[in-house]
Amino acid sequence: MKYLTAQQIRETWLNFFKERGHAIEPGASLIPHNDPSLLWINAGVAALKKYFDGSEIPECKRITNVQKCIRTNDIDNVGRTARHQTFFEMLGNFSIGDYFRKEIVPWAFEILTSEKYFSLDKEKIYVTYHPDDLETRDLWIKAGLKEDHLIPLEGNFWQIGEGPCGPNTEVFFDRGEKYDPQHIGVDLLRKDLDNDRYIEIWGIVFSQFNAVNGVERKDYKELPHKNIDTGAGLERIACVLQNTETNFETDLFYPLILKTKELCNVPYDETHHMP
Repeated sequence: MKYLTAQQIRETWLNFFKERGHAIEPGASLIPHNDPSLLWINAGVAALKKYFDGSEIPECKRITNVQKCIRTNDIDNVGRTARHQTFFEMLGNFSIGDYFRKEIVPWAFEILTSEKYFSLDKEKIYVTYHPDDLETRDLWIKAGLKEDHLIPLEGNFWQIGEGPCGPNTEVFFDRGEKYDPQHIGVDLLRKDLDNDRYIEIWGIVFSQFNAVNGVERKDYKELPHKNIDTGAGLERIACVLQNTETNFETDLFYPLILKTKELCNVPYDETHHMP
């Protein structure tokens, strides 16, 4: 693992996928353009919906971006955990009917573990997947992840109402027993327990089915054109690579905290800090 600034993380991400044929899409405004369904952009894919729904044809079917987001579905966690913000940046890579599992899983392992990129210790990477998605499990193993670092979870299926949906796989980084005082270990993931030890840093959705109300999931039909939708948290990756206690001690926040401390003449201590 090597130290990278937030800007170096952004550049590493974009350049990695540019080298693999992706067009770099500039981050969109937080205020959605021609999308009355959203109050503000809440995910890296939100500004790209025009490509996924077919209303616009992208010049390149492979896209990567860094998107500023505001999310309120887990706003109750903001100020209570070390890993939630109302405002955050999402690193993304997307395939609109182009590549699929066989490409993205080895790419994910490469950018995470290669010394050329993020250089994370593969022994500290854990991955969840949907129990029926054995192809994804096998691809992670083939890429170099240990089988006992793969955890099947029924909840690993992305669906919002009718329309494109599919299983997903999520990547976690093990920050060690310091953040696991009860020594629960990997059961924190298996039982989906809230914790600060295994930090989710990346989610990959395999959008391959069409959800229809009243139809059981097992009977969903395959989409004619399958898509990849991913999102990785810049602040969480920075926390890992910069080896900080929380997201708030990274170079994304800490200079602001220090300046606020100076202006307010209030210490940044156990009484006056984020968890």
